[in-house]
Amino acid sequence: MQPHPQTTERESIAQETIVAISTPPGRGGIGIVRLSGPHAVEMANGLIRTRGPLEHARARFAEVPDPESGARLDEAIVTCFLCPHTYTGEDLVEIAAHGSPVILELLVRQALRAGARLARPGEFTERAFLAGRLDLTQAEAVRDLIEAQTLYQARVASEQMGGALSRRVQPQKEKLVELIALLEAGIDFAEDDVEITPDREIVTRMDTISDGLGILARSFEHGRMVHEGLRLAIVGRPNVGKSSLFNRLLERERAIVTAHPGTTRDLVTERLSLGGIPVELVDTAGLREASDEAEAMGIRKSREALADADLVMVVVDASDPLRREEAALIASLHARRVVVVRNKCDLVSGSEEAEEGVVPDQEPSGIPPEAGRIWLRTSVVTGEGVAALREALAAMVRNPPGESESGILTSLRHFEAVQGAVESLNAARTAVERKVPHEMLLLDLYGALRQLDALTGETTSEDILTRIFSTFCIGK
Repeated sequence: MQPHPQTTERESIAQETIVAISTPPGRGGIGIVRLSGPHAVEMANGLIRTRGPLEHARARFAEVPDPESGARLDEAIVTCFLCPHTYTGEDLVEIAAHGSPVILELLVRQALRAGARLARPGEFTERAFLAGRLDLTQAEAVRDLIEAQTLYQARVASEQMGGALSRRVQPQKEKLVELIALLEAGIDFAEDDVEITPDREIVTRMDTISDGLGILARSFEHGRMVHEGLRLAIVGRPNVGKSSLFNRLLERERAIVTAHPGTTRDLVTERLSLGGIPVELVDTAGLREASDEAEAMGIRKSREALADADLVMVVVDASDPLRREEAALIASLHARRVVVVRNKCDLVSGSEEAEEGVVPDQEPSGIPPEAGRIWLRTSVVTGEGVAALREALAAMVRNPPGESESGILTSLRHFEAVQGAVESLNAARTAVERKVPHEMLLLDLYGALRQLDALTGETTSEDILTRIFSTFCIGK
């Protein structure tokens, strides 16, 4: 029998000690060199001088000697963690010296001379996974926490590190294992007059599992936004205040604003946080008949940004009647998340709006109502409505009502594994309806189980592990 790829990997690294700088490149107050493996403590003792032996979970003051003269070159704090009570499941030592690249590189070079190997990207966390300290979803959450751009992203990653996703998957997985065991027993003891499980019960059990996994799969839309952020395009005809609103949302002057229509010729982008979700704001060129080639190119890019956007903010001039092309643009954005902003409301009195038959914050006549579309009034001059606009945009990116904030799918790999399990269960359900023998039915059920195992890493192949951990930073 061929050895399991993870077992082979675990055995091959068991005798190696790895080293890396775990702090970001550059100069800083503190820099950390990390060693992990069976000879980590021995090698660390060769790199530094301490007044006493290294002990588990104890920090020691140490000196970094000059390898040529033996004189003190730097001071450091050394922390030792002994197997198995460590992040990697191996002996692990961290040397916190001053953040001079010269000193840190010296420590790494000396460790390499002593027999250590330079760690691959993510190898410390990979070893934690292979040692059973983390499952794969928890290991991936370590990277997500490091890369978090907002506090909300950090909170979601922290929950995933604590096993939130695994805890949501585990009940469905247990139900699937119970069903497989029930069918296997029926096959094994068929000659002993053991009652065969009725098809109705099999279908009911499978539907329960599919429903649970389906709810989890639907969390991917929000989880993807949490992980990757989203794109908000600000569109409209020239001189309606798109760039001014862009600057207001950013709370700084980023886009050029003039009274001359068509100032914006190219896309202007900037990032901000809305509801804890990173959002890329895109200020676009005004949509109209182009006056020259440069403006035509800008308008073409505007339409591309509109097509690619997750959210669309259509800006219209409240002091002007809604134009036919604006109404057509708004009506064309059906099934999209859209905010229509009636800007320059400071130029329009309530009596004028009443005469025009326009009710503030509602759909004007002539535009089909659309669920999810919001109408707001703003003024970049007075600031009226800007706070409400920011809150409305944040509400559109928040987790949908009734959805759990923890244990959500944040990566395409997670989604494909859960969706693959659901598809295998659907195939098994069809097999039951067609009276397929249970031996064949079990093939689909085992396929669903493999998908769930791949989610947490219990049956993940080595090439997938390499692909995942290669996206980590070196030293983590």
